Amino acid sequence: MKRILTLSLFLTTAASAQNLPANYDQLIKDETPKVVEWRRYFHQNPELSNREVKTGKKIEEYLKQLGIETKRSALTGVVGILKGGKPGPVVALRADIDGLPVTERNALAFKSNATAEYNGQTVGVMHACGHDSHIAMLLGTAEVLSKMKNDLPGTVVFLFQPAEEGPPGTEEGGAPLMVKEGVLDNPKVDAVFGMHIEAGLDLGKIYYKPEAFMASSDWFTIKIKGRQSHGAAPWKSIDPIVVSTSIIQNLQTIVSRQMDITKAPVIITVGKISSGVRPNIIPEEAVMEGTIRTLDSKMQTEVHERIRNMVKNISEAYGATAEVSIYTKTLVTYNDPKLVAQSLPSLQKAAGENNVRLHHWDTGAEDFSFYGTKAPSFFFYLGARDPKVTEENAPAHHTPDFYIDDSKLDVGVKTFCQLVFDYAKSKK
Repeated sequence: MKRILTLSLFLTTAASAQNLPANYDQLIKDETPKVVEWRRYFHQNPELSNREVKTGKKIEEYLKQLGIETKRSALTGVVGILKGGKPGPVVALRADIDGLPVTERNALAFKSNATAEYNGQTVGVMHACGHDSHIAMLLGTAEVLSKMKNDLPGTVVFLFQPAEEGPPGTEEGGAPLMVKEGVLDNPKVDAVFGMHIEAGLDLGKIYYKPEAFMASSDWFTIKIKGRQSHGAAPWKSIDPIVVSTSIIQNLQTIVSRQMDITKAPVIITVGKISSGVRPNIIPEEAVMEGTIRTLDSKMQTEVHERIRNMVKNISEAYGATAEVSIYTKTLVTYNDPKLVAQSLPSLQKAAGENNVRLHHWDTGAEDFSFYGTKAPSFFFYLGARDPKVTEENAPAHHTPDFYIDDSKLDVGVKTFCQLVFDYAKSKK
């Protein structure tokens, strides 16, 4: 029944999609070299989360050159507001702008050699997740739409968002802070669209999924307090390392034996353990840190409860005590089904009818999810794998070898422009 409903909505909206101005194709053609140039500039000049000072300044200056109203948000973020010459809804388009503490290994003419301070260390900085391309595609979209301003229905809000990878330490940042500061409230946004470049997917193709698309991301810390002793007399201790190993093993039974994974996948990963100072001392404390990924908000809450209960009970069984803290970094990235269905013709027009593909859900996470708490939202992928490289051999995101083919970034610009015009038509 769901498939029939989706198809019906698809056919209805396809027939009513808005035609763009006659010079649209030429504008896109003229814009494409600039988009590639911007992408390579930002790739060579990355900045870490909440430190995107030069990046934000360059974005703001260019938007002002285009005659687009600008304001700052979330410390280093930029919001552009373009009011069209025709009445219509308010549509927001988002690009994230931060780099990662990764030292690039690629031999590119525009390779990043940037460094910065991160957690008290000097690190390399790299756009190792494609945010440079996101900036470039949204700037290209802003320029094309600004040149069609008289024909533009409604208002477009351009969200150049910092700190998607997470603000440092206890700082606020990213999408939650932008939402908190009201970027979707004035003007009141009717729909939010975002896209993410994907190094492992087919070049120039768009991948989407209605409903849950990307996972929520929770970070947890578990502190086990035992009793210290000489390593030669373990019976005098309450060994927090032994308690930790028991907890780590049993956490996986939440996934394999306690959650109904036919509804949605669940992941619990312990990625860091800290304990002890000498090989012959059983320490007093052990600290574990990790991440939780879920694709259902009810399951997310249940997993939290099960982790707290399990850690408490196992620790008590050993005579230890435990503290559990869980911090939600992102929500489930949920694509509004109605918005997805009415947007599919726009994606097909932009990428080609056979280049839009239904995708599976992803256990990666995105703070784009917070925009969906304020307005219907739709987030999708744009493939950018080098055709000479197989999907299995494509360098992963967040690695020193991350690489994208930037020859199809015009597809991203076309998609955003088409979505703006077609969404306006659908609201008439």
